[in-house]
Amino acid sequence: MSLSRPKGTRMETIDHLISAHWVLPIAPTNTILENHSVAIHHDRIIDMLPTADAEKRYQPQQKTTLKDHALMPGLVNAHAHTPMNLFRGLADDLNLMDWLQNHIWPAEQALINAESVAIGCQLAIAEMLRGGTTCFNDHYFFPDTIAKSAIAAGIRSCVGLVIMSVPTDWASDEDAYFAKAKQTLENFADNPLITWSIAPHAPYTVSDASFTKIRELNATLKLPVHIHLHETAFEVDESLKQFGKRPVQRLHDLGLLTPELIAVHMTQLNDDDINLIKNAGSHVAHCPESNLKLASGFAPIGKLIDAGINVAIGTDGAASNNNLDMFGELQTAALLAKAQSGNPTCLPADEALAMATINGAKSLGLDKEIGSIEKGKAADLIAVDLSHFITQPVYNPMSHLAYAVNSQQVSHVWVAGQCLLKEGELTRLNTDALLDAAKPWVEKAAKFGSEKA
Repeated sequence: MSLSRPKGTRMETIDHLISAHWVLPIAPTNTILENHSVAIHHDRIIDMLPTADAEKRYQPQQKTTLKDHALMPGLVNAHAHTPMNLFRGLADDLNLMDWLQNHIWPAEQALINAESVAIGCQLAIAEMLRGGTTCFNDHYFFPDTIAKSAIAAGIRSCVGLVIMSVPTDWASDEDAYFAKAKQTLENFADNPLITWSIAPHAPYTVSDASFTKIRELNATLKLPVHIHLHETAFEVDESLKQFGKRPVQRLHDLGLLTPELIAVHMTQLNDDDINLIKNAGSHVAHCPESNLKLASGFAPIGKLIDAGINVAIGTDGAASNNNLDMFGELQTAALLAKAQSGNPTCLPADEALAMATINGAKSLGLDKEIGSIEKGKAADLIAVDLSHFITQPVYNPMSHLAYAVNSQQVSHVWVAGQCLLKEGELTRLNTDALLDAAKPWVEKAAKFGSEKA
């Protein structure tokens, strides 16, 4: 902690000083600082100290005072399909393969192109920013369009370069997906808000030959590898029939289990699977609400945590969730872990918040840049107003953030020091215009809905 300067010492000019009733840095864990301030200069955190000391030390160009708020790192959505906001509620109450094969994939083949991806992605970004997400890990087609949308909106993103055998308007086969991935990496200008991952869709849509290519790319580029894995019992059974081994074992044998791997869902795990993931240092992206809605199963979060595996939280896409509300997701994760383990101490509030922040950053290789309030990190911050009657009284703000907060109580969002949400209003995105632009696509998509819709 900083101490106030000696009397007569000149105050330091900085860009911004944010003062809050509570500051939750996330690292160190389970820390709640009362009446503290965060000093920001050149888009980075340069100090965190008691507000009384900050007012003596710093002369800010801008000052934000949040008397009833908790200030914390922005949420990191570790798994999303942002353009699928156009398909929210399109085909509900179906099993995964019916949902994919008979509704989502046909809708994607008919409708997904650069224009629809841009609109769906921007709608998703607006929703995420409004709910406190400052970084998302995306897995979808037209990654260059997604990256451009993220840059325009000012949000941070790790954008997936999809590899799969299913033909789309983006690529016709696995070779074409690799060519598109290479072209995107070569042609896209570097931007501090954008990083990339290699994103094989799933073991049942990617061949061994392509997994071998991905392993070779990973060895060269050291990018995260972002894949749906062990999502359903059907996936595991089919792998046993076709390859004689479980999907995790298959990836291990192909050299894909590495510290760069982000395994999404992981609802069907035995002890051998968990040991393979643990020994490889791979990460798990937990999507509890999508798993519940599709009845995919229950990821054994307590066992994963006990094994020392890094577990992050993702929303999945709005077509299967049906929202991108990370506060809702982390609340569900915390409650589900307790019920599943039969242990009310499993996944306490501080660990749930870590899963939605620093653990997500770690899975993306960004934990030295974001995920906690620490000196030198990017100023990716959110403020949550706890003055509303639904979060009163406040005995423990960390507990409220895990169990009581509504995402609409997020009042401010900053990414790299830029204010993207102020007093609950988006500063860059016009949602009315986006909804108007989405209408033609929504009308076309309606025909692919379920009979019940």
